[in-house]
Amino acid sequence: MSLTGSFVVFVILWWLILFMVLPRDINSQKDKDFVVLGTDPGAPSNPNIVKKLIITTAITSILFAIIYFLNYFDILNVRRILS
Repeated sequence: MSLTGSFVVFVILWWLILFMVLPRDINSQKDKDFVVLGTDPGAPSNPNIVKKLIITTAITSILFAIIYFLNYFDILNVRRILS
């Protein structure tokens, strides 16, 4: 896998994992009974974005390492599978 291919795979995995992690542990302002004036009551009271970005990067790194080593040792070879 080339450097560019590795980067593309990592970025795509990162975004997929981010969208799976984002809805976890969300409490709306309405659920907490503390609605800030001018905001939507369904908006998250504390989205914990930094924590979710760290979790996303950790999970993506683990999955990318597995994919990279499967490709490196020729266990996962898309060209061979398609031909």
